[in-house]
Amino acid sequence: MNIYETVTKRIVGALERGTIPWRCPWRAEAPRNLITGRRYRGVNVLLLQSSGFRSPYWITFCQTRRLKGFVRKGEKSTPVVFFQRAADGDELVREKKRGFFRYFSIFNVEQCEGLAIPPPAAAAPFNAITKCEEIVRGFGDRPRIDHGGCRACYIPADDLIQMPERESFASAPEYYSTLFHELTHATGAFDRLNRRTVTDPISFASHAYSIEELTAEIGASFLCAEGGILNRTLDNSAAYIRHWSRKLNREPTWIVNASSAASKAATYILGRQAADAGDESSVAA
Repeated sequence: MNIYETVTKRIVGALERGTIPWRCPWRAEAPRNLITGRRYRGVNVLLLQSSGFRSPYWITFCQTRRLKGFVRKGEKSTPVVFFQRAADGDELVREKKRGFFRYFSIFNVEQCEGLAIPPPAAAAPFNAITKCEEIVRGFGDRPRIDHGGCRACYIPADDLIQMPERESFASAPEYYSTLFHELTHATGAFDRLNRRTVTDPISFASHAYSIEELTAEIGASFLCAEGGILNRTLDNSAAYIRHWSRKLNREPTWIVNASSAASKAATYILGRQAADAGDESSVAA
């Protein structure tokens, strides 16, 4: 039994033992208003943290003027919503409604000039893992890897991997596990392994994308095993895979297809028999 078969067996065993609550392995400061310090809540957290800005501080256009700053020309605002209670004489009250949702537009401080911005919270130093760094460097035609913001994703159109800052992760193994996940996605590009679940813009990041997510996470587990960090990341990976497996409507071949595609992806990243990896466009069929 080779290392990939061993890892797959361990993942399946972890799944059979029950769901392990998966968590986001990096820390992101809660978005808040620059002047009041008040934290945004509810759906606003998702709206703001998915914007890609590094700073957690946001401000309205009028507030920038109050602070003698300004929003740079051409910058686009981000909407946030809030619930406003109706006044006693309001028509909504007469209709026996308690209030209504409104929205307003805000800007991240990175879109502004002339503002005094609090320094970011101190982060623990990041200790690189030599073997994992060698795996990343060994991916000969790897995509560009940018750090910043609070998202980890692969963008096929730009052949770009976006990662949060290294220091924001709970541990170095979790950083590399997340990076290996995105690198596995990147192997599906047209000029690499040409997986339809990546090259098809309709499938990628859609509901039908579940098999690709499984492939990426299993591939990350294979690479974690190569890097000697699997024992510290396997539980999170198993729980993540279990979550996505529910999307497949109990497809009986999901683990077989995903493991096969992940094995070819890991082989490609490691530079082993890459020329024989072939076209995987039918793996997720």
